[in-house]
Amino acid sequence: MSGGGAGAQQTAVEWLVSVAPDPEACRGEWERNPLGVALLPAGVAWDVLILPGELGYPTLDVLSRGRGRPGPVLADFGDARMGFFVPPGTASRWLATGVRGAGRGTWIVVPYPGRSTGGVRWLVLPDGSGGLTDPASLELAMHEAAAALARDGR
Repeated sequence: MSGGGAGAQQTAVEWLVSVAPDPEACRGEWERNPLGVALLPAGVAWDVLILPGELGYPTLDVLSRGRGRPGPVLADFGDARMGFFVPPGTASRWLATGVRGAGRGTWIVVPYPGRSTGGVRWLVLPDGSGGLTDPASLELAMHEAAAALARDGR
């Protein structure tokens, strides 16, 4: 899991709760919920593109080798799916087979940054700056990852 110290964690928290209808209630939900998760609206500061894990992990590997840092990335329990945070509006324009989009009007389960939940977890923590994964870079990384999987017979 990528991330910094307590200051970076707090900055990430502030960035995440900034989209909540009631940021204080969101912080409270993170504290009270035994799973350490809260629901946050997509489509405000980010959309989330959800890839199957078998494609998501190699895609993240490709993105991590490129220039710059990928935006925040979540993985669900069992690593069946991965969510890449991308600019708002991306989900409504995305046309890839097998990729689901969470945009305006949808909510996502978000774990508290830096805290282990046993379920949904951060693979790349938000850094609080608002940095997101560039959709074009994500698409190219997906193509490269899919080609490598096809070569390997997976």
